[in-house]
Amino acid sequence: MTADICGRILQKRLDGGRLSLEEGILLYSCDLLRLGQAARALVHRLHPGGQATFIIDRNVSYTNACVVDCDFCAFYRSPGHEEAYTLSYETIFEKIQELVDLGGTQVLIQGGVNPQLPLEYYLDLIAAIRRRFPQVHIHSFSVVEFDMISKKFRLSLQEVFRRFKEAGLNSLPGGGAEILVERVRRLISPKKASSDRWIEVMRAAHSAGLKSTATMVFGHVETIEERILHLIKIRELQDETGGFRAFIPWTLSPHGTPRMSRFKPAGGADYLKTVAISRLMLDNIEHLQSGWLTEGLKLGQVALGFGCDDMGGTLLEDKVLEPTGIAVHTRREDLVRLIREAGFVPAQRDTNYRILHVFN
Repeated sequence: MTADICGRILQKRLDGGRLSLEEGILLYSCDLLRLGQAARALVHRLHPGGQATFIIDRNVSYTNACVVDCDFCAFYRSPGHEEAYTLSYETIFEKIQELVDLGGTQVLIQGGVNPQLPLEYYLDLIAAIRRRFPQVHIHSFSVVEFDMISKKFRLSLQEVFRRFKEAGLNSLPGGGAEILVERVRRLISPKKASSDRWIEVMRAAHSAGLKSTATMVFGHVETIEERILHLIKIRELQDETGGFRAFIPWTLSPHGTPRMSRFKPAGGADYLKTVAISRLMLDNIEHLQSGWLTEGLKLGQVALGFGCDDMGGTLLEDKVLEPTGIAVHTRREDLVRLIREAGFVPAQRDTNYRILHVFN
């Protein structure tokens, strides 16, 4: 593609135009630095103060028992396996107390699709956390878990989200999206909720007043066109509901499962290009989060210059990624330093992106 065509597409977006599928595909032929420059310009318009944010949070993987059998997951064990577990409430409370002691404000409870758990396990857990830790935002359970809960207990999605919200759930993460194209899902996660079902569950959550994030996992069997189709589906649902707070793209780790090890990692340039293109395509989502957890802290830092305005959470641990060789224990001081070194003003936020502290 010529530089003139790239320039016309970027100028269209900078002038407020919405990019098409074909234009999104063409962006992958643009110069990386030029894409980053355009993405940074958009970020500056949305967040003119030069801040880059982060949150102090914790992931709690409450169960690894799962029947979805995703090819890329090294975390799950089949129900009944000797290594399968489900955490007790007290263990979960201890983990949340550690978060609170560090000044944390958000807990992300998420795990496998475990059909052996009763509905009360989820609802009573949320209600107990709300009583014990009223200051903590419960940002928990994925679309795939809610899909299973709805089907297993024969409840409409509207009723599921009514009960969870009444128990104290505040919002939900965007996991399980992978690539919202059926060809891809049939290859890497055929038992997982379909792309249409993922959209349906998110629509129901947003209708119930529960905000969420959206994600994309790329760098495996998908094509460039399928990445852009994914972004457009997210954009269309956001037009309809306005329920997505942020978008988080990350690359698939090839480590941990034999089948996925045959795929070549996407690489830093592809990651940064996809970050910038996500900012250009998603004209109705305010926040774009860097995927330092999977990409590494340095590349996550660089992503702030390619369209991201947020570095996500500090994270005390991530049991899902540990089997792939990714160990996590990042402090507030680490993210403050990385953001400052990247030329931005570090700011601690809550889940709703309210600024709690600016590190001038």
